[in-house]
Amino acid sequence: MAYFCALNLAYLLLNLIGAFSLQRYMRRISSWRLPGDYGRFEPPVSVLVPAYNEALTIISSLQSVLQLEYHDFEIVVINDGSRDATLEVLMAHFGLIPYPLPGDLPLSTATVRGLYRSPRYPNLSVVDKANGGKADSLNAGINFARHPIVCCLDADSILQRNSLSHAIEPFLDEKNLVCCGGIVRVANGSRIENGLLVEAAISSNWLARFQTIEYLRAFLFGREGWSPLNALLIVSGAFGLFDRSTLIELGGYRVQTIGEDMELTVRLHRKLKQMRRPYRIRFISYPVCWTEVPEDLTTLRIQRIRWQRGLLESLSLNRSLMLNIRGGTVSWLSFPFYVLFEALGPLFEVSAYLFMAIGGILGYISAPTVALFLIVSMGLGILLSVSALLLEELSFRVYPTYRQLFTLVLAAIGENLGYRQLNAWWRLIGTWQWLRGKQSNWGDMKRKGMGVD
Repeated sequence: MAYFCALNLAYLLLNLIGAFSLQRYMRRISSWRLPGDYGRFEPPVSVLVPAYNEALTIISSLQSVLQLEYHDFEIVVINDGSRDATLEVLMAHFGLIPYPLPGDLPLSTATVRGLYRSPRYPNLSVVDKANGGKADSLNAGINFARHPIVCCLDADSILQRNSLSHAIEPFLDEKNLVCCGGIVRVANGSRIENGLLVEAAISSNWLARFQTIEYLRAFLFGREGWSPLNALLIVSGAFGLFDRSTLIELGGYRVQTIGEDMELTVRLHRKLKQMRRPYRIRFISYPVCWTEVPEDLTTLRIQRIRWQRGLLESLSLNRSLMLNIRGGTVSWLSFPFYVLFEALGPLFEVSAYLFMAIGGILGYISAPTVALFLIVSMGLGILLSVSALLLEELSFRVYPTYRQLFTLVLAAIGENLGYRQLNAWWRLIGTWQWLRGKQSNWGDMKRKGMGVD
């Protein structure tokens, strides 16, 4: 009971920080720039899109990227030895032709088999390489990127026309910024045409609805809460901007890890603090990226197990950050938080439910005590979920109708009545697999595809 109270109170405090930070951000963007402001000062950006068996979604994703309202950007697609027709789909759709490979490259990767360019889209190139995993693909993209800022996307990421313009703002406004992440929202159920999101909607699938609430809570509160403290430990692989020279200096993404996005973010903190170099890592809440989430239990289970293993790997590989005297807010706040409540959370949560269930059945724990435990643990979870939903409606109103709001309130309640507990069990499995040292790989996610025309 004490652990659950501490967990939810810690989240509540983080939520309050996130709410204040978001309100400051909303006041700022309400007076955001006149047409043409900053346009000629925006640095050129290389958008990296790693793809592994993404034949179904790659075209719709690239259509959204090609239509970005940004003055100077290139797109680098990295085909990581796909076993499906990803490369063939790209070559047929964009009319790709071979292009000579450059000489020395700064980061070591799996063998690059070819470089292709599109005569119709001069800012589009495709790197075909042997399979090496997502992190290796991103390193290959960094090698072939020609611009000082790289934007890392997932192959199924759907952007808005102004996504890149909003995400680049912190690089113009803040000194020493090395990384900026943007909010990721659930695209399932939304209307997407020609690769662009036309109308946000809610999926009819309850698993997708639960994940819609999860994403709102994780991004609007969790990451928005850590950002003003410069203690953000993860920039999502679905959408993040990085200073290319800093990535190369730190050796790029770590290949032998399953959670390459979090590991890189934590390593940025650790290495730059060791160098005593001033830096900032930021998060922006403006809706910039949409992604397809699993709608079946099997795929969702695989994803959550991978996420937990990635979390544990990232914390373990950078454990010297924990309570480091020179580590600042990262070492004394966010890193211990992730260890106590994210890494160890599934063990405590599953153990507590089992203890209460067995104790109640055998009569060692009274029924009122069991009921109180369930009311407190689930009630606080519902409170946090509903508060995230209300904050989203007060700030962005992405889901404006009363029917949508009512559906999401039901999802916020329902996710705490079985879904959250199932997630804890999957994460515990991920912890066990990590302890056993099970081999990691990309994994295949079942996709429906979004708006491929």
